[in-house]
Amino acid sequence: MSFSPLAILVLVAAVDMSFGPSRVVLGLLAIVPLAAANILGRRATAAYAVAALVVAAALGVFDEQYSTGTWPVQAVRLVGIAAAGLLAVGGCSARLHREARMRELVAEAARARAQAEKSELIAGLAESLQRSLLTDPPQLDDLEITARYVPAAEHLKIGGDWYDAFPAPGGRTMLVIGDVAGHGQPAAAAMAQVRHTLRGITQLLELSPAAVLEALDAALTNLDARVLATVVLAQITRTRSDSRPGLAVRWANAGHPPVVLARADGRAELLERDPDPVLGIGFRGSRRDHQVTMDDGDSLIMFTDGLVEQRRRCIDEGLERVRATSAATVHQPLERMCDTVMAHPHHAGDDDIALIGVRAQLTRPGADAGHPAAAPPWTG
Repeated sequence: MSFSPLAILVLVAAVDMSFGPSRVVLGLLAIVPLAAANILGRRATAAYAVAALVVAAALGVFDEQYSTGTWPVQAVRLVGIAAAGLLAVGGCSARLHREARMRELVAEAARARAQAEKSELIAGLAESLQRSLLTDPPQLDDLEITARYVPAAEHLKIGGDWYDAFPAPGGRTMLVIGDVAGHGQPAAAAMAQVRHTLRGITQLLELSPAAVLEALDAALTNLDARVLATVVLAQITRTRSDSRPGLAVRWANAGHPPVVLARADGRAELLERDPDPVLGIGFRGSRRDHQVTMDDGDSLIMFTDGLVEQRRRCIDEGLERVRATSAATVHQPLERMCDTVMAHPHHAGDDDIALIGVRAQLTRPGADAGHPAAAPPWTG
């Protein structure tokens, strides 16, 4: 590649000498550094600029351009060749800078593409893991259970929100709604750890919800899990009063938004009690159980804070909206009721949402003997 400017230099000198002193073409030597600037580095371009100026000065002697009448023109030629050399060096520097920047952009694009592919793969695996953890809730003869999950659009579609519903020894049905602090793969992994630990405790120990959360908090501390989580754990058992069947709901709340209880007659209330501290902060005190009864047609709505909490808005507004919506839709099928509650008009996708809805159906034939069935809970 370096032969081209040299060839031009030799060619111009040869032509000038072959034409003789009377036909001066040495001004064409200005082409030499300009040609070098397009293909060579700064040092080589500067060297060709100097070489072109030296050759032009030497050819001026051959062409007799230093006499009294011709030297001003020759001086202009030499200044022009020198100026061309300076322009060539400057242009070469600009070209090299552009090429270096282009290489950086290409490398950045390649790294970004590789990172995007890696993130997409990780997100896909994590989302598949989370889908496998958010299993279909059991369907019992005296309980209809449905669940929803909408991932956050801003955090690779995975997070720490989860729901759970499962049978436990003693004829109990356990309902869980929880939120592990954080987003992305770490939150999903921590959520899985909390979920499995809680399930294990309820299967091995027939404890009240408050006692289960105490044991869960102690287990997380002993395992050095370093997890912060809010949880509502509810236990539902069948009761009879004056031969009238009902359901007893016993629950404990570890720093989570309150549950909504919508009565079949259209009344709805937030089961607001002073919540106990969140899990994972080393709380050593006693947690408290709360209790309420459900009659036929009553519905329980449990949800995470993504449904009611938003920047620049008070959480009380979101809670009231969920309560009012639950009251207005309690006569609708549970699936439709949960869909309506989930249709938060102000939800911007900046946090994931989990929701689980439960309806007492005590007068349906066969309600005395529960049996599991399944309903697809995943939406969004």
